[in-house]
Amino acid sequence: MSRAPTSGPAPEPGRPAHPRWPHLLLDPHGHRPTPFRQFVLKVHNRCNLDCTYCYLYRGQDRGWRDRPPRTARPTMLRTAARIAEHVRTHGLDRIRIELHGGEPLLAGPDPVLAYTRAVRAAVPPDCRVTATVQTNGTRLTAPALDRLADAGLRVGLSLDGGRAAHNARRVDRAGRPAWPAARAAARRLAARPAAYAGILCTIDLDTDPLDLYRSLLELHPPGVDLLLPHANWAHPPPGLPGGAPGRHRPRPTPYGDWLAAVFDAWWDEGRMRTRVRLFQEVVALLLGAPSRAEAVGLSPVAAVVVETDGAIEQVDSLRSAYPGAAETGLDVFRNTFDHALRHPGVAARQLGRRALAAECRGCPVGGVCGGGNYVHRYAPGSGFRHASVYCADLERLVRHVAHRVEQAVPASPPPVPASPLAPPASPPAPPASRPDPGTRPLPAAEAPRQSAPTPLCEHPFDA
Repeated sequence: MSRAPTSGPAPEPGRPAHPRWPHLLLDPHGHRPTPFRQFVLKVHNRCNLDCTYCYLYRGQDRGWRDRPPRTARPTMLRTAARIAEHVRTHGLDRIRIELHGGEPLLAGPDPVLAYTRAVRAAVPPDCRVTATVQTNGTRLTAPALDRLADAGLRVGLSLDGGRAAHNARRVDRAGRPAWPAARAAARRLAARPAAYAGILCTIDLDTDPLDLYRSLLELHPPGVDLLLPHANWAHPPPGLPGGAPGRHRPRPTPYGDWLAAVFDAWWDEGRMRTRVRLFQEVVALLLGAPSRAEAVGLSPVAAVVVETDGAIEQVDSLRSAYPGAAETGLDVFRNTFDHALRHPGVAARQLGRRALAAECRGCPVGGVCGGGNYVHRYAPGSGFRHASVYCADLERLVRHVAHRVEQAVPASPPPVPASPLAPPASPPAPPASRPDPGTRPLPAAEAPRQSAPTPLCEHPFDA
């Protein structure tokens, strides 16, 4: 899978200067790709908010400036045809489309609905299309929600918490707070639970973890995705030191401590009031289930982005690493999605353990944390084959969850650790009624069971 090390030619003018790994050292032709199952479709390339921490519009990658603000109808139709082609080529019976921006509702619900109709009309009738729109909520009026819900779309909210103080950094371009409109959107969604996908929330160490968690519960989301701020070894997150990449110990774990506090509140409730995706994933991985989220685990990433001009790209979070990191040089007018599967950056995120740094492959919790989010492993020059900049935080969380899970059923023996080089072990036989990972589970140990990987999406709440 690896090419001989080389510094590679200098990048062409206007092209990104990609790092050695994976772009120069990984040969994707020896990889058996996993088809895409999630298509992130950019509807509008601008945003009405000016969040102070936004990696897309305030970050170093300014490529969005060169793209059309909206996706034209011919681009929608061509993208829909390419998705249908991919579905037929690989015999897929279901896919997800995520309508994104910028702010996808900036021009109202019509473009979102048109894009969804185009994809549903193009794919074979036996392929189920689950459609979700991810919004900041400021344009989610009651009529807009009615139209989206009536068309079978679910709506996810991006918030920093459930109170005005939590969302102080989310302001419009005149400096006005986005919270009043976002709170109104959350209330509308709570009144229509079938259309409510959940809440994405980026962690802020300055926010009390328990207050934030309880405030989110007051918005009645069916699911919450707690996200680590996008950072890397060149640009470490707030509260963590920078330095050379590696599995450094001892090291402070402010994010692991923050998450452990929320986990205890979630775990100790008498009943599960909402799904917290990160916690469910860690518990499931400890029990031997495959991952379904990019933040942890080793399952192949099966998500791809189509920009407003039809460019086929990797996920937006890569833009926080360096300018042009998400680019593939492909587009829906000249290329198929199978061409994108052969891109080194896409292949690297489907390799599982083989894409990890040596210290991650030998780590006792590496099979659970999976090296962390791919973009958080980046270091300039060498690329993405490093431990996560959140390495110590992830180990802190995984060991804490493992301890709590084992405490719940102390009489049961722990599973036998499988060798990283051994073939995957068969998962345990399911009980008559399989419990949700958010309820009291079966016993676990810090060394997880292994099971066959499942293609995963970037951040769906109900994948």
